Amino acid sequence: MAAYAICVRDGRLLLARSPAEDGTREWVLPGGGMEHGEDPYDTVRRELLEETGYRVEVTGLLGVSSHRRQSPRRGLRRPVDQHSVRLLYAARVVGGELTFEVGGSTDMAAWHPLDTVDGLVRVPLVDIALGMWRERQDAGDGA
Repeated sequence: MAAYAICVRDGRLLLARSPAEDGTREWVLPGGGMEHGEDPYDTVRRELLEETGYRVEVTGLLGVSSHRRQSPRRGLRRPVDQHSVRLLYAARVVGGELTFEVGGSTDMAAWHPLDTVDGLVRVPLVDIALGMWRERQDAGDGA
C-alpha cells in the first residue's frame, strides 16, 4: 500500500524526481509506501514533507490505482509477482518550502506547468492521477 498526492498550484504540478531501474531519472508523484499501522493520510503528509519540504493538507481522495507486474529477482528462477495498491489524493500546500530529499528515494522536487507534463520522462502513475484530478475539476469539485 502506498499513498501519493497531486498538488496543483497556479497551473503547476508538484513532482519529485527518482532514479529509474535503468539509472535514468523520471518524474514521480510525491508519496510512497505506508508504514505498518500508519493512516494513509499520515503517509501522504509524511512523504510529501520528506520528498518536497512542503506540509500539505489532504483535500480529497481522487481514487485508487491497482498495479500488478512480474519482476525478475536476482538469484531466483521465477519472477516475483508484485501487486501495489496506490491511494491517490488531492492536496494543497499549507507550509514549508521547497527542498530536496537527501538520502531517500528522490533527489529533487519541482513545480511543472501542467501543459508541459506530457513532455517529461515520468512514471505512468502521474498520468493516472492527473486524469483523476482533471475529472474532479471538470465535475466542479475543487479537490
